[in-house]
Amino acid sequence: MTQTAKTKTPNISFEFFPPQNLEASFRLWDTARALAPLDPTFVSVTYGAGGTTRELTHDAVATIHKNYGLNMAAHLTCVSATRDETLAIANSYADAGVTEIVALRGDPPKGSTGFEPHPGGFNNSIELIEALAETGKFRLRVGAYPEKHPEARDTAADVEFLKRKIDAGAHSAITQFFFEADTFFRFRDACVKAGIDAPIIPGILPIENWKGTRNFARRCGTSVPQWLDDAFENAAAQGQEGLLSTAQCTELCSDLLEGGVEDLHFYTLNKPALTRDVCHALGVMPKASLENVA
Repeated sequence: MTQTAKTKTPNISFEFFPPQNLEASFRLWDTARALAPLDPTFVSVTYGAGGTTRELTHDAVATIHKNYGLNMAAHLTCVSATRDETLAIANSYADAGVTEIVALRGDPPKGSTGFEPHPGGFNNSIELIEALAETGKFRLRVGAYPEKHPEARDTAADVEFLKRKIDAGAHSAITQFFFEADTFFRFRDACVKAGIDAPIIPGILPIENWKGTRNFARRCGTSVPQWLDDAFENAAAQGQEGLLSTAQCTELCSDLLEGGVEDLHFYTLNKPALTRDVCHALGVMPKASLENVA
């Protein structure tokens, strides 16, 4: 993309997930090594459903922070832990030099019918945000949904709940992924109308595998445009899925930047190549001082 007066180079950030075996560990470290030279504003590490990766998340956050010097934002949820246990985890992050947290309600364990607060735990993300804000130790980021959350009444309820999270002490929000820039712009306008003035960062999912991404999108309540389905069907027939993935993601990011967005958060799936190619296309190039980070 040619840089113009309308589209300056964005601030970028990445999401990783913690490894659960040796092979996945190597993939995570390779991903961190590949993307660290792009000098992200922050890097987040997810929590598994039901809090299943709590210790793995902590170890991954601490290791990446120590070895790569990146600003880490650890995911923290309300699931499967008491208030004291959750705050103890937060304090362990602070002790490791991690000062950003992505505070979420969290997904229930697999097989559960829905979220059930742990006895003695936080009832929702707002209570978690309030408790973390009271510590004064963290910059807090939260989730946001540009399309209706599967459990929400409607999109207006999503906006209302986001405002409550911001009012509780969150500094910014990261959205669920989407496929068309107008989806984000409509959500941003609704947030402004509701009096939300905190930064809202678009979440970008580079499409590594269209079939898997489409199925995941439908489970998340993310709209799948027919034109995109058709485009990947045609690209698959010609063996050009990779080229389309790069072009689609770059165009989406370009449209967002032209609409005034300054920050982009990439869900990397611990696969760095496509994210790196898109960042390069947007003018985000490696910092010379970080290219040899061990």
